[in-house]
Formats: sequence, C-alpha cells, structure tokens
Amino acid sequence: MENNEDKRDNGNNENSGESEDRKMSLTEHLIELRKSLTNSLIAVGIGFGVCYYYKDFIFSIVTRPLTQALPKNSYLIYTGLTEAFFTYMKVAFFASLIITSPFILYQIWKFIAPGLLPREKKYVVPFVISSSVLFISGVLFGYFVALPPAFEFFVSFNNQYLQAMLSFKDYLSLFVTFLLGFGISFELPIFIFFLTKLGIVNAAMLSKQRRYAILIIFIVAAILTPSPD
Repeated sequence: MENNEDKRDNGNNENSGESEDRKMSLTEHLIELRKSLTNSLIAVGIGFGVCYYYKDFIFSIVTRPLTQALPKNSYLIYTGLTEAFFTYMKVAFFASLIITSPFILYQIWKFIAPGLLPREKKYVVPFVISSSVLFISGVLFGYFVALPPAFEFFVSFNNQYLQAMLSFKDYLSLFVTFLLGFGISFELPIFIFFLTKLGIVNAAMLSKQRRYAILIIFIVAAILTPSPD
C-alpha cells in the first residue's frame, strides 16, 4: 500500500513538474511573440519616419504612371483640409511596410521556427522566397505594364467639354488596390501547388478546366488593361 501511495505521490509530482514546464514554455513563447511584435513595430516606425521625410520623392514614384498619361500642366487635387496630410501619411506607411517587409518576415520566421519539424522547415524557406518573388513580380508588372495603358485609356476621355480633376486620396486608393490585386494574382501558382498537395485538384482536372481559365484570364486582362483601339 505504501509503495502504491509513494508511486501515486511521485506521479503527481511529475505531473505538476510537467505542467510547470508547460507554463514556462508558454510564457517564454509569449515573451518571444512580444519581442517579435515590438521589433517589427519599431522597424515600421523607423521606416515610416524615413519614408515621410522623403514623401515627395515617393509621391513622384507613386503618381508617375498617372502623370505620364495626363496632359502637361495637370495636377492632382485634394478637397479636404486634412486630406493631403493624411494621404501623405498613408504613402509613408505603405512604403515603410514594403521596405521593412524582409525584417518583418525574418521576425515571423524567428518566432515560428522553433515549433516546426525539420521536414516542415525544409518547405517554409522555399515557400517564403517563392511567394515573395511572385508577389513582387506581380506588383512590378502592374506598375510598369498594366497601369500606364489603363490610365491612358481613362484619361483619353478628356476633351473640351470634360476635364479630369483627380483626387490624390482616390488615386492612392486605386493605385494600392490595383497593385495588390496583381501581386495576389501572381500568387496563383503557389495556391494551386498547395491545392495539389492537399489532393483538392490534380493534373487531369487542371488540364480539363484549362480552356475556361484562359477565357477568364483574357476577360480580366481586357478589363484591367483596356486600350482605346
């Protein structure tokens, strides 16, 4: 009887020790999360300050696709007293996110890496690199290839009866939405890869639906990149 009680006591002690270890590991996990979030916020804050200092230069890059399509001596307007200030803040914030994104991704990786198995880590790095490259490629494609002809088409409606008075705030919203759309659409290969790995789609299904996909792509491309012809 005494031996059984001793074993029970030892078991309880071991369980309590294990629970303490779990609490400690959870606490350490939360501390690491706080560190990662703090470091990311500090990086974004520093990047925001730098980007706001160079806001006019960044503004010229953001508006270049539109200004090249507009007639000479055209300009953007703002209709609210604080609109220009807060729009510049948005420009600086978005630019800061782009500049500091590698550091933010590193902080995310630093936080999740200890909980991953070796075989899982093997897939994470190629996934992060490939998805980042595809997203940036989509944004660059939208900026250099898709936006200029689209803006030229819309500006072509200017005539002696109609003159565009474009809001800086509205343009920035359209600009960000447009480029995000292209960036996300370029992630489609990664998305299909994971659907294939999960068994949701297969090569035969993709081949069978290819004609519909091509038709949809042409329709979307015609809408996003119209031409006056």
